[in-house]
Amino acid sequence: MRDQKSFIFDTELRLVVLTGIKVCSLKELRAELPKVPGSSIFFHTHQEYLAHDFQRSAHYNDFARWVSQALREEALAEKLAAIDLLAFTTIRELRDAVIGTVDEYLGELDRPGYECRPEEAFHFCRSRSFVLPTGIVADDVDDFFRKVAAISHASLYFHFFEARLRLGRRTSDFSRWLTDRGRADLASAIDALNPYVRSLDELRRDIVQLGTGAPC
Repeated sequence: MRDQKSFIFDTELRLVVLTGIKVCSLKELRAELPKVPGSSIFFHTHQEYLAHDFQRSAHYNDFARWVSQALREEALAEKLAAIDLLAFTTIRELRDAVIGTVDEYLGELDRPGYECRPEEAFHFCRSRSFVLPTGIVADDVDDFFRKVAAISHASLYFHFFEARLRLGRRTSDFSRWLTDRGRADLASAIDALNPYVRSLDELRRDIVQLGTGAPC
């Protein structure tokens, strides 16, 4: 029987579908933000980080990018891009932050908001996740860091990004397990890594280096 203290690596398959909701202006965006599924808010604020060709840019989330490119509201785009995703442990909190940012901007706007062409409309998508075992298991702390070096992007994303919002806490599955194994020092070091300024390859590298004692 497998040691219950082992870390079992899971992965996920994501099915992205259109919700059928599209908007062409800030007022329309504001009206729909409270109504769309939570999975839509998560998708549009996080999907960029799962991309294999992740590029650092001024606008990391879909809302900020669309507001900048389609509505030409650069000041709002900067505010949306500046939302600290690490500050939230629930989708509700994150949704409220996006809505609050839009509300504040609309309240200060002293001109009619721009309306984009239909072909530039923002289409809300949502994602469904199917969690699957990878078959990869770490039996101790040293083995854990060896296995992290070999897991897929999807597995790393699931345990590091989704864990916080999935379970409503400020730590990843990795840090939780390391704390339970008596390595709160490593857990704290991993929690100090900001995944939103790293590609998944960079995040994996830095986690592994923490486990081997190498400088990040």
